[in-house]
Amino acid sequence: MTDEAHSTSPSRRALIGWGGAGLALGAAAAGGAVAMTRSGDDIAPTAAEAGAAVEFHGAHQAGIATPVQDRLHFAAFDVTTDDRAEFVRMLKDWTAAARRMTAGKAVGDGAYGGLAEAPPDDTGEALGLKPSRLTLTIGFGPSLFEKFDLADRRPEALVDLPQFAGDNLDKNRSGGDLCVQACADDPQVAVHAIRNLARIGFGKVVIRWSQLGFGKTSSTTPDAQTPRNLMGFKDGTRNIAGTETDRLKKFVWADGKDRAWMAGGSYLVARRIRMHIETWDRTSLQEQEDIFGRDKGEGAPVGKAKERDEPFLPAMKPDAHVRLAHPDSNGGATILRRGYSFTDGTDGLGRLDAGLFFLAYQKDVREGFIRIQRHLSTDALNEYIQHVGSAVFAIPPGVRDKDDWWGSTLFAEEG
Repeated sequence: MTDEAHSTSPSRRALIGWGGAGLALGAAAAGGAVAMTRSGDDIAPTAAEAGAAVEFHGAHQAGIATPVQDRLHFAAFDVTTDDRAEFVRMLKDWTAAARRMTAGKAVGDGAYGGLAEAPPDDTGEALGLKPSRLTLTIGFGPSLFEKFDLADRRPEALVDLPQFAGDNLDKNRSGGDLCVQACADDPQVAVHAIRNLARIGFGKVVIRWSQLGFGKTSSTTPDAQTPRNLMGFKDGTRNIAGTETDRLKKFVWADGKDRAWMAGGSYLVARRIRMHIETWDRTSLQEQEDIFGRDKGEGAPVGKAKERDEPFLPAMKPDAHVRLAHPDSNGGATILRRGYSFTDGTDGLGRLDAGLFFLAYQKDVREGFIRIQRHLSTDALNEYIQHVGSAVFAIPPGVRDKDDWWGSTLFAEEG
């Protein structure tokens, strides 16, 4: 490992040249944080309500099995440099910034008090805010492996998604060479993190598209109240919990048999799903419940009394969403969902541009999302939704310690 990877708090003068044109390294504002423990799959949400920090280091990246935060800023980037060493340097710089931002600390000299002739190191909008359980999770898209002589390192599980029935994908909201998922309990903290990473990456990467999310639609915390999506139904009742180490190992964490550098990582499918809110709101309650296969109040499956009662699939209509998406209907296929609601104004025709930003982590995209989504081709819910954005990413393993960096296992030569 190079000496550059060992520095987690570079001097201000060393940062001024990064990204060209005097661009300095940005970061979150300094602030105290109560540390949350994270060891492998075990994440203890202690003091979460107090704006605690989530441990950045671990065998797996935070932001996957971590208790789901309230807000999201997701960004996909395209790489604009063809210099491999420069790109690796950026990944190390991003890691140093992420390590400090997730701890609620500033990078460099902060937002003020430095050289008057240079841009401040911190953009400043997070000054005085707590860490708010910020997690930053990086992923590499299929197109990245067409660059930097990485073709032979692309995992077989990182497949290009096929066209699914009903897809109406916008290329301007799809794809990307790499992504960063920022989750936090304060939206300003999440936006600040993406903004500063984009700033550090100036001249090497550019944001291709991004998505803000609110109102988590799935939970990874056992016994927590199940969130509701914008259709008013509980979502993710049977989601994998962050404490279910056996299920995480079986369905979420890559074992490295495909590509050794992915051991401890995962695969992410991101889908922007537009909901036809106005049509749904004029649909009868009975039809809504038949479409999902659960009642709207308690969330109980058809014929059952409680939300977490085991569903009896034959009692549901053949095209009910729960019946078609259930593992028993898909050869046991199971994914970890981590989605968010979104509302992005209107579409110019008086209709809300709103829906679900679907995020699903899995061990193998072919055996997870693709299998399930193909089976949902006859889903009655399809009348009220449309997939309009799509991307898939390989999520590398976690940053092990202060000397490690995002992507070190992939870029082994520099590692």
